[in-house]
Amino acid sequence: MSNVLVTGALGQLGSELKELINEDDTFYFTDRKNLDICDSEAVKKYIDRHKISTIINCAAYTAVDKAEEEKELAEMINHQAVRNFALLAKEKGLKFIHISTDYVFDGKNFKPYKEDDITNPNSVYGETKLLGEKAIFEIQAQNCIIIRTSWVYSSFGNNFVKTMLRLGKERDELGVIYDQVGTPTYAKDLAIAILEILPKVDNKIPEIYHYSDEGVLSWYDFAKEIMKMAKLSCQINPLETYQYPTPAARPHYSLLNKAKIRKDFEIEIPYWKDSLFDCIKKIMNDEF
Repeated sequence: MSNVLVTGALGQLGSELKELINEDDTFYFTDRKNLDICDSEAVKKYIDRHKISTIINCAAYTAVDKAEEEKELAEMINHQAVRNFALLAKEKGLKFIHISTDYVFDGKNFKPYKEDDITNPNSVYGETKLLGEKAIFEIQAQNCIIIRTSWVYSSFGNNFVKTMLRLGKERDELGVIYDQVGTPTYAKDLAIAILEILPKVDNKIPEIYHYSDEGVLSWYDFAKEIMKMAKLSCQINPLETYQYPTPAARPHYSLLNKAKIRKDFEIEIPYWKDSLFDCIKKIMNDEF
């Protein structure tokens, strides 16, 4: 693979991609310091200067609660910048992989969400991510795919796993929500999937795919397993959503049906416990 632009290079997914690429591949990893994705002219010049053939957009405004106050910034990053990437992809014949989220759904389903299920976000974050998706479909560039994912964690950045590990060492007990159900995604697994998919992307119109690790659980179950694997004695107590109010609403149910991505790209998807074990092991090794 040559001349691939990866935005959001300092985030969880961007960091995992950076660790996985071969020396023979030419990837350009950017963050807000060396490329402002909201500056369309700067993006166009960067793509021309480096002869970019593929864009993997890992950049996003992901501060879910803060987005309720910073709507304009979330709109610029999650919608307008994505729209510009899609326009450039169409104009220059680039491949474009864009990462989206389970937050485009309202969480009221009773079975895993398929790609064509009705969207109905209930937060500014979800709304702006959906607008980004819609912009890609309006522009209709070839070789563009959207990958929706959920509950992302990694040994990089800030995330639920690292927060639980930190609090588990500091406290005797914690309350964690048990009535929100979904599946965690180890960013490394998603990065591996993206690199497997990339050479196979060949579609006339944009396509949406769902990806998370396999399995189903609540945040409470997730926290319990983290403590167990890390051999921490912190007690996890179940909370209902109303007991932990947040500015932005979260989907109560966000399981994603992954049949389409497995079928079209013949990828294997790991079980969430296996991936969690690998991540915790890496975090602990990095600490010593």
